[in-house]
Amino acid sequence: MLRFAPSPTGDMSIASLRIAIINYLVSQQKNDQFLVRIEDINSKKNIEGKDTEVMMLLEKFALKHNAVFHQTEHLNLHQTLALRLLKDGKAFVCKCTEEELETEKKSAKENSLTYQYSGHCENLTTEEYDLLKVSGEKFVIRIKKPTKTITYNDLIQGNQRANPDEIDSFIILDSESKPTHNFACAADDMMGNVNFIIREDKHLINTPKQIHIKNLLGYEDETKYAHISSLKNNDESSSLTWLFKEGYIPDAILNYLLLLGNDKATKEIFTLPEAIEWFELESLGKSPASFDITKLQFINREHLKMMDDRELSTLFGFADADIGKLAKVYLKECSTINELEAKIRPIFKPKDFSGEFGESMQILSELIFQAPAFETFDKLKEHLSTKSGLKDDTLINPLRQLLTGTGSGPELSEIYPYIKSYILEVAS
Repeated sequence: MLRFAPSPTGDMSIASLRIAIINYLVSQQKNDQFLVRIEDINSKKNIEGKDTEVMMLLEKFALKHNAVFHQTEHLNLHQTLALRLLKDGKAFVCKCTEEELETEKKSAKENSLTYQYSGHCENLTTEEYDLLKVSGEKFVIRIKKPTKTITYNDLIQGNQRANPDEIDSFIILDSESKPTHNFACAADDMMGNVNFIIREDKHLINTPKQIHIKNLLGYEDETKYAHISSLKNNDESSSLTWLFKEGYIPDAILNYLLLLGNDKATKEIFTLPEAIEWFELESLGKSPASFDITKLQFINREHLKMMDDRELSTLFGFADADIGKLAKVYLKECSTINELEAKIRPIFKPKDFSGEFGESMQILSELIFQAPAFETFDKLKEHLSTKSGLKDDTLINPLRQLLTGTGSGPELSEIYPYIKSYILEVAS
């Protein structure tokens, strides 16, 4: 079982999307299940509707899941497991105040030591615990730190180890009886039998703690880990929201994210089904990958070229393969949907006859309305030249403005075959 575990606390980042794609891809390679777990334990930070948005984005990228649940659905199970550890003497109640803990941290810093919990409450007796519950005083539950080094092999980062002091006696249930991230995550992975965990390398610090939790809960099944390198330059220009707004398409974004940090890709342009055939998780590098918008532009252009002509035309409000082909003519100078739309829309807008070429445009417009249909641009040009007396640039410049709404672009002979059936609309 593999899983993707986003938090509904903001817009999905491309880094998170990359993790989702890789988890789904590996699940397909292994013919295993893919679970989506909405990590909504931290209710104060949750934003309404972001969980639904996550699911819509996964659907947009064709990442099909076998099951989905919210982590808060398991709150009672988390609490039960924490109390089991407490009963078994593997966890303990801590009533240290924030002020006391801050004093400990300050003391450690002054002595140039890495802070560790003092163990002040570790030997709290049952009687003291009962009195604490009756008093209403705030307390948390901490897990006892391990007695030996936690080691595991990461498929990308290599052998990892964390000594007991690095893991420490961390909190698993807070003062409001809510599980902490590490405890809820480990418990849900254990209960869901998630045995292959792929996530960002920022979680390397959490993994030993989660292994420790599962060890104490008696989980013995082997779990594989792969911590993917982070992304550099992950700012607004590389956010998922911005990419969609600018006119990048899902297939291209997915293609690009699977190339990041991967120097063993057998193809540069591919679809998700194709990637399932050759992708190797272990081929991803340890170093952070740089986000390169220029590379994404190239990939987006190539995927737009691959689109079905009629489907491409629907992006501009048509259902006509000829308009899709027209858009592909402009891909010589465009790379996004927005850039294409900026070229295609002026063709079908009413033309402005008040400019430099206005008089000639008006003459050509009237001639086009009176003319028969011409199969080729050369025939149309010959007819217009003969009837108007305009030649060379005095013909082409106003004709370009009339047919495209701009003064530059591809040759009119390339454009005409795809707009000839709309010629009366275009030339008005």
